[in-house]
Amino acid sequence: MEPLIVLSDIVKRYPTKGGVVAALDHISLSVEEGEFVSITGQSGSGKSTLMNILGCLDQPTTGEYHLNGTAVSTMKENQLSYWRNHVIGFIFQSFNLLPSLNALENVELPLIYRGLPRRERRRLAQKALTMVGLSERMMHKPFELSGGQQQRVAIARAIAAHPKLILADEPTGNLDSRSGQEIMHILQQLHQSGSTLIVITHDNGVAALAQRCIKIADGRLQNG
Repeated sequence: MEPLIVLSDIVKRYPTKGGVVAALDHISLSVEEGEFVSITGQSGSGKSTLMNILGCLDQPTTGEYHLNGTAVSTMKENQLSYWRNHVIGFIFQSFNLLPSLNALENVELPLIYRGLPRRERRRLAQKALTMVGLSERMMHKPFELSGGQQQRVAIARAIAAHPKLILADEPTGNLDSRSGQEIMHILQQLHQSGSTLIVITHDNGVAALAQRCIKIADGRLQNG
């Protein structure tokens, strides 16, 4: 079976005042379905650029990216939008919850864009929030929740539609150590249930929880 993710000789260049900079320098990487992979690196190492390409938020300058057997590196924006919404679940450091919506409504929002009927959206959102331990907090708005609870809502939003791939960008970065441990426990449970998970982190303790830890420096993979 083909890996879920195959990056082949990926290069990403950005123009700067001092000339063209290669944020990613000939990256090749494969991730099997069901793997839990962490990607670590210092600020400016290229890990955020790699995350954006993996999440179809940006495209490489050269090279090929196959996701779930499909070449996505040459897709147009409307096609990439479809893949982001149907194949990938995102978890961000800053939670990215809408303050005017309660937890249930925040989790339902991406499901609206998928065109799911209201009853099905509600069922999936309620199930996801229950999975992350927020069955009693569904009607609470973000300001009524702790940081850890807000990140749980963000995880529920990411997993509600059962995406092929979950991308977590510094998921514990804005949390205290106890809340961070709780979030990582939830992510480990998702992996154990069969989810493919990639975590971008600067925290070596978080990275060590993954099956495979990949380090990036100066736009190049150090292992993996």
